[in-house]
Amino acid sequence: QVQLAESGGGLVQAGGSLRLSCAASGRTFSRYSMGWFRQAPGKEREFVAAISWSLLSTFYADSVKGRFTISRDNTKNTVYLQMNSLKPEDTAAYYCAAPGQEYYRRSLYSTEAYDYWGQGTQVTVSS
Repeated sequence: QVQLAESGGGLVQAGGSLRLSCAASGRTFSRYSMGWFRQAPGKEREFVAAISWSLLSTFYADSVKGRFTISRDNTKNTVYLQMNSLKPEDTAAYYCAAPGQEYYRRSLYSTEAYDYWGQGTQVTVSS
């Protein structure tokens, strides 16, 4: 059974940085693309970033390009989201997610691409 566990959230001032981690277990991590999403109160869950299983491609929402970086360490079965220059509008619960299909080649921007989700970690950015 696939399990995803996020960590690293917290309270930070605007302009600060946080690094989120997502530890995966239950299958061969390196075969699967991974994504990060976020959800603010009263809003729909939205795409933040994704990284392909091949490590050749990364994808970002326009709102975070140039500020956030997604990476993965297949030796640790972990995907990271480095968040710099944080803004109050980045405040949300952040979730990591994984497709059920290995070597997934379709778009990673939609929640429909993902079958497994973590429990989320809260990021709060104060102004």
